[in-house]
Amino acid sequence: MTMTDADPDALERHAARLDDAMARIAALDPTARAAAQDALDALNALHKDGLVTVVRRLREDDRGRELLYGLVDDPGVRMLLGMHGIIRPDPLTLARQALDQVRPGLQSHGGDVELSHVEDSIAYVRLQGACNGCSMAAVTMRNGVEEALLAAVPGLRAIEVLPNDPTPTLIPLDSLTVRPVDESEELLAAGWTRVASLGDIDSDRLRGVTLRPTDSAPVEAIVVNIGGRLTAYVDACAHQGRTLVDALVDESAGTLTCAGHGMCFDAEEGQCLTLPGAALESLPLRVVGTSIWVRARDD
Repeated sequence: MTMTDADPDALERHAARLDDAMARIAALDPTARAAAQDALDALNALHKDGLVTVVRRLREDDRGRELLYGLVDDPGVRMLLGMHGIIRPDPLTLARQALDQVRPGLQSHGGDVELSHVEDSIAYVRLQGACNGCSMAAVTMRNGVEEALLAAVPGLRAIEVLPNDPTPTLIPLDSLTVRPVDESEELLAAGWTRVASLGDIDSDRLRGVTLRPTDSAPVEAIVVNIGGRLTAYVDACAHQGRTLVDALVDESAGTLTCAGHGMCFDAEEGQCLTLPGAALESLPLRVVGTSIWVRARDD
């Protein structure tokens, strides 16, 4: 049972009490306010030191690490660790939390909002119901969504509203075919797999590929192009093993964010930025001519 399972309203109630207490502290005379702030700072420092020790000990043990990954899915635990800087919230998670706050207001006017993705410091959303019209109310709702997102997500520059019924995208047939190449027998014998050509993976994008070693089972992997620099990883999030083929690549931040639970990774190193100590499993990658080759690890 998680914190929010035990009491679904606890998080909002505690946050409201904290906001009220901080407002009363701000209204105190300067001497009393400084004393109250000193006490609060000392209490926060004590809590942070204890939490850092707990997280470090859990990360050092395989069973503890698994428990820790599950705990950070709980909103209350995630907020607590985020408040103390122990985990770093990713833009996708912050955007979702912001929209959860404004959604009740939109729904009371017959509308709703859906977050598609965050890319290049822009949040892409779909407005539904009354929000989708051209009335002044719809404009007001859109402005409310934009204001909430810009306030909640550091570095976000704007929002863009996507159509609710996007038209199908026509992909040229030749982009789906593997171009003829002279595959190296030496590379194949050493367990390498040719996965794409250099022009197949645009910058700030990734591609899911299947490695087919001659002497072992196939391995699902991803190849990431971050500003022209290629890296390869096993296609499994370090959090719960979820696929990363739909992950968000942010070239400006140099990050890769899992679409499942918002775990954010350094796209070039594979280290988890949301939960330090976790990491993606990297794979050897090399470019021969215009071909990209990836090899599954032996160990």
